[in-house]
Amino acid sequence: MKTPWWFLHKTPLAILLLPLAWVYYLLGRVVYMFRKFGAYKSRRKIICVGNVLAGGVGKTPIVRAIANYLNAPVVMRGYKKNLKTGNVGDEAAMLARDGLHVHVGDRKSNIVLLNKQSDNSPVVMDDGFQNPSIVKDLVILVFDQSIGYGNGFLIPAGPMREPRRSVRRANAIMVIRNSCAARKFKLPPDIPVFYANAQTISPYPESEKLFAFAGIGYPRKFFASLNNVVATRAFPDHYQYTDADLKKLIDAANRRGARLITTEKDWVRIPKWAREQIKYARMDVNIDSAFFQWLKDNVQKWQQ
Repeated sequence: MKTPWWFLHKTPLAILLLPLAWVYYLLGRVVYMFRKFGAYKSRRKIICVGNVLAGGVGKTPIVRAIANYLNAPVVMRGYKKNLKTGNVGDEAAMLARDGLHVHVGDRKSNIVLLNKQSDNSPVVMDDGFQNPSIVKDLVILVFDQSIGYGNGFLIPAGPMREPRRSVRRANAIMVIRNSCAARKFKLPPDIPVFYANAQTISPYPESEKLFAFAGIGYPRKFFASLNNVVATRAFPDHYQYTDADLKKLIDAANRRGARLITTEKDWVRIPKWAREQIKYARMDVNIDSAFFQWLKDNVQKWQQ
């Protein structure tokens, strides 16, 4: 689904949805406490990279950076995976393209299998902050500076999966800076906060006309990161593109004399024939060196 427009603003509609938000929260707490019973403690240390918002905040590049730094495997649910088609999910495909060992499916089952290996390196868990069935050794929450807490309301009134106080369960917070207008939001003063600069790298020269499309949580962030965009098209998050969709996009771009461009997450979801005509802009993050020192210190403590 597309990210609801009211998620970033305290609109009358968002306020009307507050009773449903509290029902969502109470049901979620019941499920959380039930799943917490008998939580699995892994032999290999678990580093969870999660968020408290529904929708994309740029977590995948952070997972990629941490896994590469530690030479660690990644476990993830694999959103929109499909056993019949062999689709492992867009985030998993992105990470695997970088040479990382990605294990998709039930996180607990995959961690059990990884514990049978002789390797003692940590395991990076993509998402799962709201999943108490696995004991985490380190939790890193990711925020986008331009989104913050959104309107601060719980789903469906806002983007929050949990109330703001849940942030205190984190060991560290990663805030992604970007060129969009900064949104001020308060973070707990007693939790280390690190920063990363996001950079969208286009394969085209700045003078090239671009027709940008994306099926991510907040497509406007992607559109705003590009130069000379003459048209845009937003699709629901994790959208599975059909041949008809792509042919329409190609025709629309040709009419405008523009090049089609999308995100890396979207690009791995389109068929091979379309990849010849569509390029993606890669989002890289430059993480403060202080974060990697903090991470290294924690890993060394485990090895003592």
